Amino acid sequence: MKTESLIRLLAGIVTLTGTVLAWKVSPWWLLLPAFAGANLIQSVFTGFCPPTLVLRKLGWVDANDMIHWGGQK
Repeated sequence: MKTESLIRLLAGIVTLTGTVLAWKVSPWWLLLPAFAGANLIQSVFTGFCPPTLVLRKLGWVDANDMIHWGGQK
């Protein structure tokens, strides 16, 4: 899996989770999808994406931006 696919998946999960929580619990949960959207926008301009940084620190992303779950072999 490429890192871009994982980032899209995570953003979708955070957006849907925040929306459902806003509907069921409190409108303040709309801040969660707003944060996810703002993070996606800033990553386009800066190239910095926190989930990718964490995966690189764990050693799960190779030079071709492919994810190897559990580390590279």
